Amino acid sequence: MLDLDALMTKVKNEFKVCDRCKGSHLATLIPRLKELDDQAEIKVGCHSYCGPGRDAPFAFVNNKPVLGTNEDDLIKKIKDVLDA
Repeated sequence: MLDLDALMTKVKNEFKVCDRCKGSHLATLIPRLKELDDQAEIKVGCHSYCGPGRDAPFAFVNNKPVLGTNEDDLIKKIKDVLDA
């Protein structure tokens, strides 16, 4: 029999951030993402979100784009996504 609870506990969160967009400052954002979930996989690279990412910090959280007005706002929104 398939144990759904066991499967759900094995799924890691995934954060995708861009090292080219000007809206995000990875030196501060990545440590804050690790504080939210130190087991999450963090992928750094272009994720073709250049338009919004030019002006505002963003991250993809489990493939869902999350955009903030500033880094604090982004972290708050990411927490909301993780808690949902």
